[in-house]
Amino acid sequence: MHNRYLLIILSLLLSLSSRAQGPQAISGTVQTEAGTPLPGATVIVKGTYTGSSTNEEGQFQLKSDFSKGPVTLTVSFIGYETQELTLSAPDNAISITLRPSAVLDQVVVAASRVEESIGQVPVTVEKLSQRQVEQITTPDLVAGLGRFKGIDVSSSSMLTTSFSTRGFNSSRSERVIQLADYMDTQLPSLSSNFGNLLGTPVLDVASVEIVHGPASALYGANAFNGVLLTNSKDAFRDPGLTVRLRGGNRDMLDGQLRYATKIGERVAFKISGGAIVANDFIADNQSATSTQIEPGNNAAGSNLGYDAVSRYGDVGNTFTASGGALAGKTVFLPGYTEGELVADDNKTYSYKVAPSLAVLLTNSLKASIDYKYTSTNSTYQSASRYRFVNSGAHQGRVQLEGANWFVRAFTTRDFSGSRDPQTDGSYNLGFLGAFLQTQIAPNFTVPNSSGGTRPGTYAERYFGTYATRYNQAFATNGNNADGAAQTARDFANANAPLLQPGTPEFNAARNQIIHDPTPGKGARLVIRSILNEGSGQYTFKNNFADVTVGAAYRQFLLGSDGSLFEDVKDGERIKNYEYGAYAQASKTLLDDHLKLAAAGRVDRFQNFGTAFSPRASAVYSLGADKLQNFRASFSRAFRAPTQNDQYIRLDVGRAILLGNVRGGFQGYTTALTPQLPGILAPTRTAELAGFEYSSPALKLEEVNSFELGYRAQLAKKLYVDVDYFYNTYNNFIATQNFIGNVDGTRPTAQQIGAAAPGRFQSSALPTRVIQIATNVDQRVQSQGAGITLTYAFAPALSVSGNYSYNDLITKDFKVGTQSFFNTPRNKFNLGIDGQLLDRAFSYNLNYRWVDSFLYESTFATGTVPTAQTVDAQLGYTIKPLHTTVQVGGTNLLDSPNLQVYGAPNYGRIVYAGLLFDIK
Repeated sequence: MHNRYLLIILSLLLSLSSRAQGPQAISGTVQTEAGTPLPGATVIVKGTYTGSSTNEEGQFQLKSDFSKGPVTLTVSFIGYETQELTLSAPDNAISITLRPSAVLDQVVVAASRVEESIGQVPVTVEKLSQRQVEQITTPDLVAGLGRFKGIDVSSSSMLTTSFSTRGFNSSRSERVIQLADYMDTQLPSLSSNFGNLLGTPVLDVASVEIVHGPASALYGANAFNGVLLTNSKDAFRDPGLTVRLRGGNRDMLDGQLRYATKIGERVAFKISGGAIVANDFIADNQSATSTQIEPGNNAAGSNLGYDAVSRYGDVGNTFTASGGALAGKTVFLPGYTEGELVADDNKTYSYKVAPSLAVLLTNSLKASIDYKYTSTNSTYQSASRYRFVNSGAHQGRVQLEGANWFVRAFTTRDFSGSRDPQTDGSYNLGFLGAFLQTQIAPNFTVPNSSGGTRPGTYAERYFGTYATRYNQAFATNGNNADGAAQTARDFANANAPLLQPGTPEFNAARNQIIHDPTPGKGARLVIRSILNEGSGQYTFKNNFADVTVGAAYRQFLLGSDGSLFEDVKDGERIKNYEYGAYAQASKTLLDDHLKLAAAGRVDRFQNFGTAFSPRASAVYSLGADKLQNFRASFSRAFRAPTQNDQYIRLDVGRAILLGNVRGGFQGYTTALTPQLPGILAPTRTAELAGFEYSSPALKLEEVNSFELGYRAQLAKKLYVDVDYFYNTYNNFIATQNFIGNVDGTRPTAQQIGAAAPGRFQSSALPTRVIQIATNVDQRVQSQGAGITLTYAFAPALSVSGNYSYNDLITKDFKVGTQSFFNTPRNKFNLGIDGQLLDRAFSYNLNYRWVDSFLYESTFATGTVPTAQTVDAQLGYTIKPLHTTVQVGGTNLLDSPNLQVYGAPNYGRIVYAGLLFDIK
């Protein structure tokens, strides 16, 4: 009897002891079918955040709580089938073998904001694994995405790149959104991304997913032509130290680091970041600026001078009747090259640090806090070329997430150097060049309005000297205009020289201008805007359908001290907001062979009212293994005009750029310019009506997109992905130049006549050449297709190729309208990669060909020539030292590789380095 009680008591104690033990250790190895260890494989306790990753020998260790019954381990590794193993008790001798997986087994989250097989994704998606990210050879991650189907990249300089899909590419990434762990990485002042500046540090990237085409139904406005989502590594599942050191030509030095560790079983910390520095690419396009941008421009090489694309301060003056033989002609100053203005400030760099702390409140509830600091020297192209110095952003986030829900909030604050005028800051190259010409020339005066004199500028001295000598030569050489222009040019260059680069006078003037933030006097650019966003999402799973609902609110606080926006009142920021809610339902039918989904989002905008974005899709999978997948979808998306389009106020000399969200504008088309002398006669004032122009305030741009696709495994190792889309745009946003008053009203004939001699550039007059964003009153249509083929012969050799086609169907835009399609009609990539010698040796080689195309922008318009580039990388891993030796490069043949008209050629970069990786 006593023994029975004793046994019962012992059993209870053992039970209590077992429960008191809490989480218990589990360990084992993960290997391939050939018995090779798989380092970096992820092992997770299903339904929780508890997990680990394997070390170089394929070993893992973690702890789990068995008090509530058996636990299931999920084991995964890129390129291998995910395995699940159920344990009823702790086991420290687990052996798991992973088999190579089909491409169609990859899991993506970006397309539908929930996990799903890439084979049954309803839209076109590209996913890059961690290994593919490591194979990118460009200094910036985004710049290397051009090797994938349907993706266009536009580099303004070495470290400033934007991406787009399905046409309408630009250096400003205004029709796509770029996310890092679902945080928007744009600089709010510019509505643009500086490549991966604010993105996930490259060594912390787990995968990259690119959704092609409209995605507003789930992501809101501006997910118009695509979404780029970077997913970072989890500190709980992937602890360890990784360091990469590289050096290359152009004095490039690149150091990257990631360190993650678990502090007990409930807390994990990681820090990642790095620094890259090199000699930047410098633009040097001496072609004449398009007359769409500079209507009075002369041909390249003209002795009257001309406005060149990559020359700044080549200001033009149109002479009136007082100019004698020069009447009606426009003379341009020589100007300065980009290299002369940047001077010894040609270094580009990117610094980044990103610490993160995560806490498991329960096994299935995680709280985290993240911070990111970035700083850069780089050149950015928009309405001008801007040299950003010590510019960047702070970004912070807090998040709480469960197995099927999350709430998060983040804030981004951008900056462009210190606000102290005496310290380094960012500047506008166009302004710098122009204001160098308006410095006071020594010992030179001009008459003033009161009959006296005032100090004259270098520009006035040059134009006056040129005009006097031109008229003398014209009168003595038989009215030979070309000869007179050559004589005048030589004489003015010798006797009325402008500030000369490198001289003390030039350097002093340059230093004063780039540090002066005063609009109309200095070139300094100040950005100090804030983006705040909060969002949440919940997914319900039931027998009828899987339903996901979510909502988000974002607020912009725009600040530039009047150097970019119309924020000129006591330093106050301009407030703008938008918010929205979305829902998505998906259902599988026919024994999971048919997947139907519908999503919709309602957004509310401060300046544009309410918009609804729907998406409907169907995916049908053939065969027992679902290796043949057909997809079809319809999407409607909206694009809100950028913050610049809404609130910009930037005087670039030849025009003033104004926001257009209030009462609209009235004026006259720039076709009026050559007609001015006759039109302005009092008896012909009525003829102005033939040139009338008007634009209402901006509205949301809308696209309706139909897509068909096919993703399949055609043979055991042959994969294909094909897509076709057809887009129709309403209220298409383009830019328009016209002659008008800056307050939006239509000028009178007298106002135009007073402004005409200064070619509408007199700051004392309200009548200017004005450039605004406006909705085109016509439907715009485009279409395109793409195909990717991959044949994986063996781990030692995989061959892939892709081809992309894009076509702007609409051709007959209104005169003066720029569509910014900026996309080659044809392009393709061919690549090979593999791993040899028990995965110790790796290689990849990619050839890219891009067709020539017309590139339009508010800064420069012209033809981007055909480009052919070769990228490659080799790696050899010394396993005992945890070290990989890497050599590689981009554009190895140093071929012409222009991506943005007006930007520099993206030349050859080669490097060698070491990668240390300790799990």
